[in-house]
This record gives sequence, structure tokens and C-alpha cells, in this order.
Amino acid sequence: MSETGSGQGSGRPEGKAKGPQRRRRRQPLKTSPEALERAALRYLDRYDAASGHLRRLLLAKVTLSSRVHGTDATDGAAAVERLIQRLTAAGVLDDSRFARERLRSLRARGCSLAMVRTRLAAKGLSQDLIETTLAEADEDEVGTDLTAALTYARRRRLGPFRSEARAERRERDLAALGRQGFDYETARRVVDCEDPAALLAEAGSR
Repeated sequence: MSETGSGQGSGRPEGKAKGPQRRRRRQPLKTSPEALERAALRYLDRYDAASGHLRRLLLAKVTLSSRVHGTDATDGAAAVERLIQRLTAAGVLDDSRFARERLRSLRARGCSLAMVRTRLAAKGLSQDLIETTLAEADEDEVGTDLTAALTYARRRRLGPFRSEARAERRERDLAALGRQGFDYETARRVVDCEDPAALLAEAGSR
């Protein structure tokens, strides 16, 4: 007869805890100028970022460090500003470049101009820079909202890109485009069109 508690036949390796192991929580970063720079560079190594967005992330670390470690939040905020200025001067941060590249990316995914403005502002870009970027962008980069709406409809299989139940889902498709910032007339033309290719050609000729 086998001994109980030996682990045999249980399918569980001996010496292993039966319950789920608790993960040890990582301590929040204790901020210093050096620690903030390391955190910023690690983030920028993985993601492109606008200066305003990076500033918000770093200031959040400063606030948390102040609460947990008792570090000085005012000194931390000043260190963040010096770091942002230094990274901008070195060309590591470039809000204009970020805005141009994000504009192209968002339009390629079918974002309306209204949604583009909202998304860029959420990344910490100023309204002046957003409007300047839109004004200076090539027409091919910005395109029209009609083109963008067709792109979004194709991605989400709305309107003429539905394989079935198109009439029954018309109002829902119009609402989906409206939530993306497209005006009603643009949404209606896309949802009701019978020839997306012809509508795309018309949009591109404007």
C-alpha cells in the first residue's frame, strides 16, 4: 500500500506547494534624476512617445515615489522637466515628427479627422501643433474623411462590406461610423453605397 502524502500518483512534483504561489509585488520606483532617465529610455526603447505623454508617465512615478518612499515631489517634477528638455534637444523626443507619423498611421486605419485630433491631444500634443501638422501634411497623408470612412468600414465589415443582414444592421453601422467622428452624410454615403471602389475613386479625386 502506498504511503499517503508522498506525492506519488498525485501528478504534482514533490516539494511543490499545493496552492498558487503569491507573486511578490514590485516596489514602486524610488525616483532620482538617474532613475527617471533610465525609466524614460526604457520606455522610449519600446514605444514612440510625445513629450507630453512621457512627462505624464514620469510625473506619475514621481508622485508614487513621494507617497511610498518619501521622496520630494517638487524636486522630482523639476528633474522630469530637465530630462524632457534634454531628450528634446538631443532629438530623442520630437513632437512634430511624432504628430506626423501618428497622423499617417491613424488615417491609414480609417480614423476621422475629429478622431485624429482627439487621439493626438490624448498623447499630450498641443492644439497648435495638431492644427499645424494637419495644415502642413501632404494631401495623400491626410486624405478625406470619405476615404477614411471607407477604410474603417472595410476593416469593421460595415455597410457594403457586410456579407449578410446589411439592411437590418444599417442603423447600427451608421452609429458605428458616427462614434468614430464621421458626420452623418459621410456615414450615410458609405453605408448605403453599392460600389465602394467607385466611391473611393470619387473621394480620391477631390
